[in-house]
Amino acid sequence: MNTVNLTGNLTRDPELRHTQSGKTLCRCGIAVNRTKDTVDFFNLLAWDKTAEFISQWFKKGNGIEIVGRLQSSSYEKDGVKHTAVDVVVLSAEFPKSKPQDSDSTPRREDKPQPRSNTRDDFDGEPIDPNDMPF
Repeated sequence: MNTVNLTGNLTRDPELRHTQSGKTLCRCGIAVNRTKDTVDFFNLLAWDKTAEFISQWFKKGNGIEIVGRLQSSSYEKDGVKHTAVDVVVLSAEFPKSKPQDSDSTPRREDKPQPRSNTRDDFDGEPIDPNDMPF
């Protein structure tokens, strides 16, 4: 299976073009944080309606979430063979927004409640953890 899910920021404005056969294509780049200090860069290629959507609604620096597939190609330039890998975008969307609350501490009602060894919706007697076979 060849599926890629990426969330990042565009590194350049999308370039919308049309092929001689009339298909629409869009090329741009994406920067994805791998770790806090490491960023990976990928070339994106989108076709038809997806290409039009990206070129209309996104620009350099905008966040984007994509689902796509990897596609490799090779070419020769000045007698040297090169290989390139693009992410062919199958769908794109605006990234999920983070909460606007500046306080990152969860509110009291948002904190997870401790779990008990019994279930409220269980009609029988509470389960004794010592009776469990594992």
